[in-house]
Amino acid sequence: MGDYKKYFVYTILSLKDFSLYTGLTTNLKARLEEHGRGLVSSTRIRIPFKLIHYEYFVNLEDAKTREYYLKSGHGQARLKDTLKKTLASKVYMPYRLLR
Repeated sequence: MGDYKKYFVYTILSLKDFSLYTGLTTNLKARLEEHGRGLVSSTRIRIPFKLIHYEYFVNLEDAKTREYYLKSGHGQARLKDTLKKTLASKVYMPYRLLR
């Protein structure tokens, strides 16, 4: 079998303002590190992040279509509905309040 390209559509949650960001990459680990280090201008002010969803594709057009959908109002609403327990649980919070 030949080499297959890998495409990831991912969604991260800002633990600063609880906004969602959906993107597309061929290297998920490296891209998440870029977000975390503030190297992505569109998410720099929303650090820190938690990966809450990703999908794997072998076809770039399929991945782009999915990313476009998840960035749409309807797609984002469906994603939030799918992840409602994750978004409501607050288990992803990495910080604890100091008393």
